[in-house]
Amino acid sequence: MKLKEIPVSIYNSAKLLANSAKRMTTSKKEEIPVIVSLTSIPSRLSTLHLTIRSILNQEVRPKKIVLWLHHSLKSEIPQKLATLESDLFEIMYSDMTCSHRKLIHSLKLFPNDIIITCDDDMMYRTNWLGLLYKEHKLHPDNIIANQTRYIRYTNDGELLSYRNWVVDKELAFNTAAVIPIGAEGVLYPPKALSVNVTNSKLFLELAPKADDLWFKAMALLNGTNAILAKNRAQSPIPIIGSQKQSLKKSNIGGDKNKTQWTAISEHFNINSDTFL
Repeated sequence: MKLKEIPVSIYNSAKLLANSAKRMTTSKKEEIPVIVSLTSIPSRLSTLHLTIRSILNQEVRPKKIVLWLHHSLKSEIPQKLATLESDLFEIMYSDMTCSHRKLIHSLKLFPNDIIITCDDDMMYRTNWLGLLYKEHKLHPDNIIANQTRYIRYTNDGELLSYRNWVVDKELAFNTAAVIPIGAEGVLYPPKALSVNVTNSKLFLELAPKADDLWFKAMALLNGTNAILAKNRAQSPIPIIGSQKQSLKKSNIGGDKNKTQWTAISEHFNINSDTFL
């Protein structure tokens, strides 16, 4: 977290906590046909209620908010999170310990619904959900992301380091190279991903710590493009103390994203020509 973000985080936390749990879960709003799905880890349970409150505090109401946790956490749910449970927000449990569970279980449970994934260490702006859905209505067949990177190879077909998976916005690029990044929210229309997406044996072998890469590959195999939303909410606000443990630091620092994408590409025969 950047120093300048601390006052903003404190202010928004206080603002969200000012509303009662009952008011947040029962207030009448326009409902949009989306499922919000996320997961979390033990170190973030104490602050997770702020993320959930920020989703409950949206200008529009989703059909359902589902939080997927490991079974071992069933007896460790903080009261400030448990009090938010309702017909709208439900905590469900999984045998999996990987981040992929934020989406794969909901794909099985809600196969015909639009699913929006988000992270557990952010407070989302009040127009976040509504803007993502409006973008979906403009591009109903695409995966919509508020943050993206671009899979990049050299002209000789060599995969670049993940740090170089960026592109000059002024230059043309192959839309197949767009990879949604989960932190700011990703919208998946129904049937957007390959049936292989829920193959846990395979993703734990090929991309155990890179759910974004796995979901990107599953979109490619299904012929689904991803796009960066044009009209995006302001970036979400980090929650103080929630980002001490992060897959991002591990994957980028050790270039594990490059290693895992190579494994995925080789298994599914995804050639560099796809992105050039």
